[in-house]
Amino acid sequence: METKPSLKPRLLVVDDERDMVALLQDLLTRAGFEVDGVDSGAAMREALTKRHYHLVLLDLRLRAEDGLTVARQLRQYSEVPLIMISGSSDETDRVLLLELAADDFLVKPIPARELVARVRAVLRRYGDVTAPVPEPAAPDTPRGDRLRFGAWVLDMGARELRARSGALCELTPGEFRLLEVFVRHPHRVWTRDQLLEQTRSLETEVFDRTVDVLILRLRRKIEPNPRHPQFICTERGLGYVFAADVVRL
Repeated sequence: METKPSLKPRLLVVDDERDMVALLQDLLTRAGFEVDGVDSGAAMREALTKRHYHLVLLDLRLRAEDGLTVARQLRQYSEVPLIMISGSSDETDRVLLLELAADDFLVKPIPARELVARVRAVLRRYGDVTAPVPEPAAPDTPRGDRLRFGAWVLDMGARELRARSGALCELTPGEFRLLEVFVRHPHRVWTRDQLLEQTRSLETEVFDRTVDVLILRLRRKIEPNPRHPQFICTERGLGYVFAADVVRL
């Protein structure tokens, strides 16, 4: 009888600390992923030639190798999603890694829920696979849909925002992506970190406070009164919520 291939996303952990590999394998396996672990860049390259992985988690401070060099080498032969892990929160490391190779950057010790959430967020952005046990959310609307809120229509296919009169509202890629996240999930409260995960990409990096800047700019463009927003509202102590009803056209 032929065995069906697993539908679970397969992850590869690269870290020369056995305890860390075992910990990450345990946490991610319990979250529904299939996880392999290796201890070097060479072992990572060998593993990637033998199996398809949906995402790699790579430690920045390998004892015998420079994790940044390993990441750069990885990008020369693979576009596999990459999350870097470090024991330091140095902003220079974080920005450099995200600019050159990585999709996200995590600092040890990593809270279990944050680890799983970050992995799922990267997988969702690539659209390569649906992460297991997804977080509760309103169902995504397929690309090509036109969604109306207030006096605005967001066209997913054309990647445009227009007033009901037909006038085009110019949005940057970051602004459009942020608005798309809100409109796809009306009345859901988002933390800043969650919005950061949703809007970050290799082409347009979005960092912590930039989320607030994007929201400020969006409010100026779409709100009748930006000082008293009707659409993108602040939930004190929690984050932001898109408070308007959304209608699919």
